[in-house]
Parts: sequence; structure tokens; C-alpha cells
Amino acid sequence: MIKVSRLNGKGFILNALYIETVESFPDTTITLTNGKKYVVKESEDTVLQLIIKFYQSVNLLGQQLVEGNENEE
Repeated sequence: MIKVSRLNGKGFILNALYIETVESFPDTTITLTNGKKYVVKESEDTVLQLIIKFYQSVNLLGQQLVEGNENEE
């Protein structure tokens, strides 16, 4: 789950597993897999970082995939 804010400043929690797309029109619009859309205050990059942190917290995305493996040859 990620916490984002509507344009009026009211915060809400969104299940990141159902996010299909995040776009800027110029406002950031999050589209879920069921077609429902939310316009939020946060930038596209901020929403992406929130999603990545959520995925890491539930072990859906490994730390190495995001940061890269420094020991690669």
C-alpha cells in the first residue's frame, strides 16, 4: 500500500499491486487494473519510488534489481 494525496490535499492509501500505469497529464494520474483513475499531487517519480519501496517491503522486488549489483564482473 502507498499513501498519496488528492489535489485538494486529502491523503489516501492505494494498493500498489493494482497500479497499471502512472502518467503525467500534467497532473499525475494513476490508473488501476480495473480502469479506475486517481489524480494525485505527487510527481510521477515520487509515485514510482513509493511503489518500489512497497514492492521491496513485501519482497516482490529484490534490492539488487533496483540498486544494481556492485560486485558484477
